[in-house]
Amino acid sequence: MKTSYDIILKPVITEASMARTASQKKYTFRVASDATKVEIARAVEELFKVKVKAVNTISMKPKQKRMGVHVGKTSAWKKAIVTLTEDSKTIEFFDGMM
Repeated sequence: MKTSYDIILKPVITEASMARTASQKKYTFRVASDATKVEIARAVEELFKVKVKAVNTISMKPKQKRMGVHVGKTSAWKKAIVTLTEDSKTIEFFDGMM
């Protein structure tokens, strides 16, 4: 059985994700590759004590990187964009980032 900490790995902090946080109550997380939308919603509700309206997931493909003549790839990962309800409070962790 996966815990909430096994599903939500870390937040994604970029300019685009922080802009969505401020205006639309959308929070972006890096999640386990085998996590479903229902599991992600439950994990966010349990960890941050908020109400989730919707979860959108994106499977990020690996990118090719070069280091001189050597060629490799970054790892593939899964991103989740979690939308909160209008009456839900914000996630405090992201409030400190703005």
